[in-house]
Amino acid sequence: MDKKKILILGASGFVGNAIYKELCSYFDTYGTYCSNTPFASNKQFYKYDLQEDDIFRVLEKVHPDVIISALRGNFGAQVQAHQHLMEYLMNSKAKLYFISSANVFDAYSKFPSYEFDKTLSVSVYGRLKIKIENMMMRLPKQKTAILRVPMVFGNTSPRVREIKTNLENHEAIEVFPNLIINVTNDDRLTQQIHYLINRNKTGIFHLGSRDLIHHEEFVRDIIKRMGKYHPLIKRVYTTNEDRYLAALPKDNPLPKNLMVSCQEIIDHHIPVD
Repeated sequence: MDKKKILILGASGFVGNAIYKELCSYFDTYGTYCSNTPFASNKQFYKYDLQEDDIFRVLEKVHPDVIISALRGNFGAQVQAHQHLMEYLMNSKAKLYFISSANVFDAYSKFPSYEFDKTLSVSVYGRLKIKIENMMMRLPKQKTAILRVPMVFGNTSPRVREIKTNLENHEAIEVFPNLIINVTNDDRLTQQIHYLINRNKTGIFHLGSRDLIHHEEFVRDIIKRMGKYHPLIKRVYTTNEDRYLAALPKDNPLPKNLMVSCQEIIDHHIPVD
C-alpha cells in the first residue's frame, strides 16, 4: 500500500518542523521553507516564499493527499495562499489540516470556548485565522480539519527559549496575572495531529490541555522546573478581571491517552542545570 503523501506548508517554523519530525518516518512527507537555508539541502523540502511564489507550483510537484498549513508571515499573502489552496482542494483528492488558534475567540474573555462556539476576535491575528476558517467551511466537510491550538510550549519553543534567555540575562519576564489559558507542547500536539491523519478525521478540533491555569502560575511553575532562579517578573494587567483565552475540547475529544493536562506540560520541562 502506498504511503500517504503529506505536504507541510511552513515546515521550517517551530510547529511546522515539529509536525514534520513526527510524521516523516510514517508517511511520504514534504515541507516548505522560506529563508531557512539549512533546509535547502533536504530533498523533501521546497523553497516557498509566501509573498513571491505561487503555492500551485509546490502543489503540482508534490500532489499531496494531505496538506498541513502551518504558514506564518504576511497576513494578506496568507489569505491569498489559502484562497489558492481552496481552489486546489476542490479539484483534487487532497484534504487540508489548518493550524488555527485559540485567538479566534479572543473577543470572548468571560469564559473558555468550545469547538462549535461562534468565533469572534478583536486581534488582527485572530481575525486572519477566522477568515481562513470561514473559507474552509465552504468546502465539503470531508475535505478539511480546523485545528485550534492554544499557546504552544516545549523545551525548544520560542516562548520557553525567551524565558530562558531572560532568566540568564536577568531581564524581566512578562506575565499576565488575570489571563486564564489552556496550553500544549510540541510533542503532544504533533502526536494528536498524527492520530487525526491516521484516522482520516475531519471537522473542528481543540488541541489544548483539558484544564485551565493562570498564565502567571504556569510561567512561574515552568521557571521552577528549570532550576534555582530568582526571576524578575513584570506583571501586565490588561483588565482588572480574569479573562479567558482558552479553546477547550468538548464535542470532538481525542482518546484519553492523547489528552494532556497543564501539569503534564509543566513536568515536561526538565531542569537545565
